[in-house]
Amino acid sequence: MTTGRDLPRPRTAAGVAGLAAIRADPSGALVAVDFDGTLAPIVDDPATSRVQPGGIEALTAIRRSGARVAVITGRAAVVAVRLGGLQAVPGIVVLGQYGAERWHDGELTTPDPLPGLAAVRSGLSTVMADAEHGAWVEDKRLSLVVHTRPCTDPDAALRRLAPRIAALADANGLEADSGRYVVEIRPPGIDKGRALRALVGELRARAVLFAGDDVGDLPAFDVVEQLRGRGTAGVTVCSASTEVAAVAERADVVVGGTRGVVDFLEALGSAMSGEDAVTR
Repeated sequence: MTTGRDLPRPRTAAGVAGLAAIRADPSGALVAVDFDGTLAPIVDDPATSRVQPGGIEALTAIRRSGARVAVITGRAAVVAVRLGGLQAVPGIVVLGQYGAERWHDGELTTPDPLPGLAAVRSGLSTVMADAEHGAWVEDKRLSLVVHTRPCTDPDAALRRLAPRIAALADANGLEADSGRYVVEIRPPGIDKGRALRALVGELRARAVLFAGDDVGDLPAFDVVEQLRGRGTAGVTVCSASTEVAAVAERADVVVGGTRGVVDFLEALGSAMSGEDAVTR
């Protein structure tokens, strides 16, 4: 875990090279992070989510080094900006709803919802009629999310609901993906990997970092690995939790939750700006 200005050494050779490239050439770097569980702690009520203290300042320092900074999230872009205060980071790009939306310099680009979403919205009332107490539906306009975290047994509630939700989504031309006590129904072909790849291409980034915590972040890890195979340096960072093991297994750097992520970003910002930062 990072503490203060310690910058951990990645556990893979590719990660070591990726982090070194980012530190050596900030102007060619893209630092992208997930929101919930990575930049902001997971909470029972998503409306009360806030960025871990120090997170905005850490991203701002990285941006001032010359690097580009992005948040790639399943949240609606404007919601992530509002809850996180992300507008305070100069030039930040926020890709919301897995890249379907884009917020930059106060301007939002968002598509129309797919027609099948209305049928799913209606069908969920039947699916949820006998759901465990505490399960609820979050409507994000372009997608729908069923949350089971408030249930007495959130794992059991998720296992019971997930197949029925997946069937409903498939019948209406949509996809259902499970995460940390959630099932999200969204348009097919949209994920954080595609969003990250497009942004790397747009910015012509020579090195990329992506930090995430959940299985929905693994497509972005895939893209970092693919880009490394094509000559673009990269490093993946996991915000570790007891709820998801698969992300930590894939990451070059593993830190302790959102506090660890912010400590890592603070140390990275110091290193990129030429200040002393210990690598261990």
